[in-house]
Amino acid sequence: MADNPKTSEQVPVDSESIVENVKQKYGEIADRTKSSCCGPAAEPSCCAPAEKVSERLGYSAEDLAALPEDADLGLGCGAPIRHLSLQPGETVLDLGSGAGVDVFIAAGQVGPQGKAIGVDMTPQMAARARENAVKGGFENVEFRDGRLESLPVDDDSVDAVTSNCVINLVPDKAQVFAEVARVLKPGGRMVISDIVLDGELPEAVKEDMLSYVGCVSGAEQRQDYFAKVEAAGLSVTEVLVDTDVVAVGCETAPDQVAEFAGRGGVSVEDLKGTIKSITFRALKPRG
Repeated sequence: MADNPKTSEQVPVDSESIVENVKQKYGEIADRTKSSCCGPAAEPSCCAPAEKVSERLGYSAEDLAALPEDADLGLGCGAPIRHLSLQPGETVLDLGSGAGVDVFIAAGQVGPQGKAIGVDMTPQMAARARENAVKGGFENVEFRDGRLESLPVDDDSVDAVTSNCVINLVPDKAQVFAEVARVLKPGGRMVISDIVLDGELPEAVKEDMLSYVGCVSGAEQRQDYFAKVEAAGLSVTEVLVDTDVVAVGCETAPDQVAEFAGRGGVSVEDLKGTIKSITFRALKPRG
């Protein structure tokens, strides 16, 4: 994270520079203590504990209590794993697995005959996840280094895919969904939590790297986002959660909401109804 969160950084014009900046920022999060919400914490004192953020998003207290101590960083925008309906013996893939929270929850649901795989491009996150797997005694998990646009996963090899507030950070979202379609078995399913837009953001917000890492300026218009899912051959069957989001930093702290809006030269009221946190289900056809 930047030492001074009030200082904005311009989003680089090319996709690879954006990826490297996101990678750097999330590496810094992995190296720090827990921070809440999908993005940089402005001040540690104003942020809710990660587990409280996760409970608010829909994770059960029971699932969170079974996690290794450092697995939950509170970086999500939903709780997609609760809607995935995993069965014993299945193989599940988590895109942008971070410190491993959804992978570990999934591992418990698929059982010893199943497998939970996490893919993350940030070495610090993957290392932290592997340490957590050892600490938690998880034997049916695997964390792989890789980009979501080129998954280190075999064709037609997983029953289910999940991701929590990560795909919006990837410039080439169409390629991510194409990769999901490739690795899912016919009839496989995907449940994703992500950020989409139902209106235009101010240009200053789009160009702010802090808001990009905070899952906002990388978000696309809802219709464009879902068009890319469908173009990959995946059928969106249901939007499960659709929530208006204003704050991207500390949990609904009024001063942080105002700061984010102020960076874009707008008021909090101007942003209402524009930024949405959604959780949706999609299927890969059987034939």
